[in-house]
Amino acid sequence: MATFNEKRTCSERMQNFGRFVWNPDTGELMGRTLVKWVFISLYYVAFYIIMIGLFALSIYSLMKTLDPYEPDYKDQLQSPGVTVRPSLYVDEDIEIVYNISDEDSYRGIVKSLHTFLSVYNKTKQHEMMNKDCSNLTDVKSLLAGSGRTKHACQFTTDMLGNCSCDKDPTFGYASGQPCIFIKMNRLLNTNYNNEMIRFWNHNMYACTTQDDLGHVEYFPHGSFGLQYFPYYGKLAQPNYTNPLVAVKLLNPAKNHEFTIVCRVNGSHIISENPHDPYEGKVTFKLKIEN
Repeated sequence: MATFNEKRTCSERMQNFGRFVWNPDTGELMGRTLVKWVFISLYYVAFYIIMIGLFALSIYSLMKTLDPYEPDYKDQLQSPGVTVRPSLYVDEDIEIVYNISDEDSYRGIVKSLHTFLSVYNKTKQHEMMNKDCSNLTDVKSLLAGSGRTKHACQFTTDMLGNCSCDKDPTFGYASGQPCIFIKMNRLLNTNYNNEMIRFWNHNMYACTTQDDLGHVEYFPHGSFGLQYFPYYGKLAQPNYTNPLVAVKLLNPAKNHEFTIVCRVNGSHIISENPHDPYEGKVTFKLKIEN
């Protein structure tokens, strides 16, 4: 009487496996006849074609509901975020520390600023087909493009006054009078009212600190015009460049760490959001060693 634990030799195991792969008696390949393999293959081919078709149809239906020029859901921020250049992050803080006697300590800063401002070169702005909007009253017609596309106004480095690389290739870092560049992030289709214009024409940005920061200059002087707003989106304005404000510190104290806060001045612009420290303002530390 055979036991349940009857042992088979290796050759018997291989012979059984071979008959499973191909059984010449029944004409089965791996347990199925050729006809069954054809039927099951056709079933899975049809199944996956239907699944792919349903997935493609759902994606197509979703994409047809989306506007490529404007997202259905936007950020809930009421005020633009603000960033600073150079942006040297230490942990989560922005710290600009260098020694005016050591060129190596600020060489990387100057190089990063040249890279950042390269898109604002006048030649580059012309190549990007951005329009010269200076001294124009009817800017809207100048920026009109084909369909829903829009041109953008030029913002060039010569608008940055003494912080232009043409005036000083080290942006004042070699002389201890550094330039800080403040950029307001883009908000799609954000229009600004006359009250904001009044605020901005007075002074769009204000950089303050608890200590005596010394004399500060802003470029462009006072503000930049509202021809840079609204921003219509990447598809409508592919060559749009954010306007900048350059802050030049003329006589900051040496070997002293400043905590500087730069805010956007304007009606209905919030800068005291406890949940987002970069909404409407940017905070950074500056220390010039000597």
